[in-house]
Amino acid sequence: MNFDIYCDESRQEYFATPSSGLQERFVLIGGLWVITEKREELKAQIKQLRATHDVHGEFKWTRVSPSRLSFYLDVVNLFFSSDAMRFRCLVLPANQLDAIHFHDGDNELMFYKFYYQLLHHWILDFNAYRVFTDLRTNRVKQRLDRLRQILDNSNYFADVASVQALPSEQLDLLQLADLLIGAVGYRFHRGGASSAKLAVAQAIEIKLGHPIQPTRKTEEKFNVFRWRPGGGW
Repeated sequence: MNFDIYCDESRQEYFATPSSGLQERFVLIGGLWVITEKREELKAQIKQLRATHDVHGEFKWTRVSPSRLSFYLDVVNLFFSSDAMRFRCLVLPANQLDAIHFHDGDNELMFYKFYYQLLHHWILDFNAYRVFTDLRTNRVKQRLDRLRQILDNSNYFADVASVQALPSEQLDLLQLADLLIGAVGYRFHRGGASSAKLAVAQAIEIKLGHPIQPTRKTEEKFNVFRWRPGGGW
């Protein structure tokens, strides 16, 4: 089977920030797994939701507002009603990220090692994968090519065909990944003043049947892994 994976991140600036003062702050890296054969159908459904709610331009977590709440709730419903989409997110405690001791002082290398962890454990034998990330400026220009090579080599019986960066405003499914990552971050950062964002987070929790929190390793629809440097799920 063929899959497209749409990846994004939140609070990545914490990778380059000294750990002191970042207690209870988190970096999030997430991905939306989509069955390739269903991609165009899902895009058409999002396009219809845009038309119904008169939503234009990029949609994402930071743009959730009362005036657009019904649109975002419908997008959440679309995700949970579709068997063609799954979501996985890593939650990384900012004050425990140590590039100096574990990643040769290279914050960018640390970032892509976690990207590898996000993807590797959900790449299964005899499937083919294309990975799409949002555009970001890398100090080492070959980071994405190297990530693809390592993923492909470590998943011998799968085909990681490409890892490509594209502008998020061109990809509705990447924007959906951003929305889900934002909701996870909202709960781990203990919310905020926005009633609309709270409503989106609660809508996700109603679908899940439990709060947004670390899940079992076997959770397949909405998987949240809170990383601990000493190991454990």
